[in-house]
Amino acid sequence: QVQLVESGEGLVQPGVSLRLSCAASGRIFPINTMVWYRQAPGKERELVAAITRGGSTNYADSVKGRFTISRDNAKNTVYLQMNSLKSEDTAVFYCTADILTSAYNAMKYWGKGTLVTVSS
Repeated sequence: QVQLVESGEGLVQPGVSLRLSCAASGRIFPINTMVWYRQAPGKERELVAAITRGGSTNYADSVKGRFTISRDNAKNTVYLQMNSLKSEDTAVFYCTADILTSAYNAMKYWGKGTLVTVSS
């Protein structure tokens, strides 16, 4: 079993920066794409940012220019640097890892989430 543990939970004021991290442990096969999702109260889960093993990234329009996703493959860890936080960024953030289990398949593992609250 693979375990993903997010860290970086906090309550911050608008305009402040915060960095989230997510470390994978357990039986680790090569990790392909790692993704940050978030779910705000009353809303569906949405993709925030994704990064492939090779470093290609995608961001939600709402966070482009403010958030940066990165990864340390040696540490099996993905990061989300969040700058200029807004109240609408308030959500539970989840990380996922797509881990290859064979030449043809991958499994998506989910962390349990970490709460980010942006409020004045």
